[in-house]
Amino acid sequence: MANEKKSATPSAEDQSQQGPDEAVAGGDQSVPEASESSRNADDFGDEAGAPEAEGAQEAAGAPNAEDAPEATDGEPADDAEPTLSSEGSEPYVGNASEAQANGHFVVQAPQPERLPHIGITAAADGQVPGQHPTEAADLTVADSDIRLSEDDEGSGWMPSPGRRPETGRSSAGMGGAPDRSARREKEEGPEPASSLTADRLLASQQRPPVGGWRLWLYKASFGYLNLGDSDAIRIRRALEHRISVRLGERTRYVPVLSRKGGVGKTTVTTLLGMALADIREDRIIAMDANPDRGTLSDRSPGRAEYTARQLVQNRFMVDSFAQLSSYVARDGSRLHVLASDTDPTVAQAFDDADYRAVTDILGRYYSIVLTDSGTGMVHSVMKGTLEKADAVVLVSGGSVDEARLASETLSWLEAHGRHDLVAKAIVVINMSSGSRTEVNVNEIEEHFRSRVGTVIRIPYDRHLAEGSRVDLAKLQPRTRDAVTELAALVVDQLH
Repeated sequence: MANEKKSATPSAEDQSQQGPDEAVAGGDQSVPEASESSRNADDFGDEAGAPEAEGAQEAAGAPNAEDAPEATDGEPADDAEPTLSSEGSEPYVGNASEAQANGHFVVQAPQPERLPHIGITAAADGQVPGQHPTEAADLTVADSDIRLSEDDEGSGWMPSPGRRPETGRSSAGMGGAPDRSARREKEEGPEPASSLTADRLLASQQRPPVGGWRLWLYKASFGYLNLGDSDAIRIRRALEHRISVRLGERTRYVPVLSRKGGVGKTTVTTLLGMALADIREDRIIAMDANPDRGTLSDRSPGRAEYTARQLVQNRFMVDSFAQLSSYVARDGSRLHVLASDTDPTVAQAFDDADYRAVTDILGRYYSIVLTDSGTGMVHSVMKGTLEKADAVVLVSGGSVDEARLASETLSWLEAHGRHDLVAKAIVVINMSSGSRTEVNVNEIEEHFRSRVGTVIRIPYDRHLAEGSRVDLAKLQPRTRDAVTELAALVVDQLH
């Protein structure tokens, strides 16, 4: 019987000699070549763990490709693809084209060209091997050992990170998961009281314009149309912000210099002091340090009962600001003014020792001390004035001789080693005599710009030309803008 079965089955050499048509006609079918899917499986087994694949086939009882039985009548061929039928729960085994012809529903899962290698880590303490975490949130990338081969790393494939565990969960209840960092375990405390700001709690409401047609439009539309302030108003507010900057605990001293009288040195001192006192929150004082009769108290509002010389005589009895306030004038303005001696019978001039004694007292209670210096640079008061100076303001007129004397003042400072004051000097060209002259004021400005960093021009103003008390409300808008800019420039030099 064995010999009969052996003779009934042709050998491989006989099949190779017969044509494909003869083999089919004889009822014998040769072993087909491996299909594309089986080749992919073989490749995957060779490159990504063939021993595991062969072990899985032996465990499942599936024969290998080499030991596949020959096809017989009524049995499917080896190249038949397993399909799923929509009618029954059992899988349909057969050719895909034959299954579709019989009305079966065919589902074929796509197979990737290459899969990553997934290894299994050892079980942690108290964990059964192969046991997955109980909660889905505890399953992270750290729970598995996923390694990529060199080809997979080149293809850009990366494993999914999964869900992040909750911040408040401790590492002890994660079933062997690694410990989290201290930053993730830190709990966010309550918000501090400083977080309750007006910008956060209040609805943003833009303030109405200051004036002009923008304010008229705002009122006519009952506040619905608010175009804001003009550029000039915004520039003025920026200057006011620069003026109001804090300067620290030390007192700053700013002398106003001029080698020629009549150029408006006292007027500039008064305007500068009023602009600083009107915007800043601290105390500002202007001191008349003219060795002879000064006119600072005549240009400032209010009248003082005492002078700088009397303050020097009573300096050991002044130990509070309340006592000092009786020596200064401050009526009608926030600027405090310490006047010079107006008694014509006084024969002794105000000297350097008196200036130092007065400034030592003023330095206890004032943030900025402006000094209205006398004409000339060689008198004794000028020595102490320049030694304490943090910045200087040099006043020049719009005439030829006034500009030349102002430039010689800078040369005198450089000759006496005060290059630091020249570098920070602010030159003010006061046009109190008007602009109806033949002098080219622009050329004067260009000359001083070559020597100092800041030059500003105060235009002609009828209120200032009167020579009486100064009122900022009576100034022209461009004059007041120039004074505000001067105050901002002085504060910039005092930082």
